[in-house]
Amino acid sequence: QAQVVESGGGLVQAGGSLRLSCTNSRGLRSLVTAAWYRQAPGTERDLVARLASDGTTNYADSVKGRFAISRDQRTVYLQMNSLKSEDTAVYYCALDVKPSIEAPISRYWGQGTQVTVSA
Repeated sequence: QAQVVESGGGLVQAGGSLRLSCTNSRGLRSLVTAAWYRQAPGTERDLVARLASDGTTNYADSVKGRFAISRDQRTVYLQMNSLKSEDTAVYYCALDVKPSIEAPISRYWGQGTQVTVSA
């Protein structure tokens, strides 16, 4: 089973930047869609950004113009600029992979990385 690992979270002041990274133990060759979600205490897990295999991106309205999702051959990134206190949450990477034509699409989640933005 693929293992998804996020990194790059931490504590940052409002207005600052962080870049989150997400890797898959099996690489990204079978990747269909990559997405970042976040969950603050007492709230549901919400979509932040999505990157499709054709390069199409989608963002939550609250992060448009500030966050950017991208990837290279091995890693999916979430560049977060102009951070606000309301961006504080655990950020999760979700990878939808399809290893072969016959195989279904499977989603794999990372364990999450904490992002804390101080006012």
